[in-house]
Amino acid sequence: MSYTLTIEPIAQTLEVEDDQTILDACLRAGIWLPHACCHGLCATCKVRVTDGEIEHGDASPFALMDFEREEGKTLACCATLQSDVTIEADIDDEPDAIVIPVSDFKAEVISIDEVSPTVKIFRLKLDRAMTFQAGQYVNVEIPSLGERRAFSIANPPSRPDEVELQIRMVPGGAGTTYLHQQLAVGDTLDLAGPYGRFFVRKSAHQNNGGLPMIFMAGGSGLSSPLAMIEDLLGEGCTLPITLVYGQRNQAELYCHDRLTELATQHPNLRYVPALSNEPEGSGWSGARGFVHDVAKELFDNDFSGHKAYLCGPPAMIDACLSTLMQGRLFERDIYTEKFLSAADAQRTRSPLFRSV
Repeated sequence: MSYTLTIEPIAQTLEVEDDQTILDACLRAGIWLPHACCHGLCATCKVRVTDGEIEHGDASPFALMDFEREEGKTLACCATLQSDVTIEADIDDEPDAIVIPVSDFKAEVISIDEVSPTVKIFRLKLDRAMTFQAGQYVNVEIPSLGERRAFSIANPPSRPDEVELQIRMVPGGAGTTYLHQQLAVGDTLDLAGPYGRFFVRKSAHQNNGGLPMIFMAGGSGLSSPLAMIEDLLGEGCTLPITLVYGQRNQAELYCHDRLTELATQHPNLRYVPALSNEPEGSGWSGARGFVHDVAKELFDNDFSGHKAYLCGPPAMIDACLSTLMQGRLFERDIYTEKFLSAADAQRTRSPLFRSV
């Protein structure tokens, strides 16, 4: 059985299956709704039901208060239809977004490389080509859980028949434990994608005399910036690009040789690795400190006239946002991607930035 969903203010309708969430139906139809955690915890996907009946599903009572439910609000990532429904959603017009409906894929593991004590790089061969924008992500089905986990695509769209995933082992995390300890070359996985609106706003860099770019990444948050930078350079971009990439120490600094080589081949790319907990006397001659502090010194606390793209742990992103805004770069020129665990999503959201 299916129901009809009408989305305002765009007046678009689509069919939704009986057990399908509003968010899933919209993304598979190529209709973007704001979202983040996809587990009913962060409230990013909140919409208003103006007509019809829905089931709220597993929406957290903290993300969707009782009074909001009474007002007709719901979380699109959890809500299912009980009748034909009309919703009002906050849908931004993004000129650089490519409309790509989410699809399901089968993927074969073709290689697994341990690149640091906590990160492995998985290369997956897809059963057919995937159209995506550099910076987007996929949801991977974890066989041992029957649940999906989100991972950024680390390769550019010029390799559409495969995805590279850089996955950090999360202590106590059932999903990453399975991938690190049980998944083997030759195994197959189910995944869906592409998801997300973290991508380079290329029109902004083609206009306005060409705005230079700052990428700030921490931990396994390198995945999206790496794909975006390789995509830009592969297209012949000659605008100044700076990547400040943070890890705790040299052992964790994976993809260092790959990025050093890219910077050697492309003079417009400035690659700055930053280590926050490298032992003194180790012989490390590069930058020391957190990403936001290193970037502040690098740009002399003046980021005006740039576009910034941030990807990493929530604490890193919040610190970078504060530093960029203090350095005269503001919301319209900053784009972020941070995946939220259940613990992250229930923390207080940043007061500095409405879209975080």
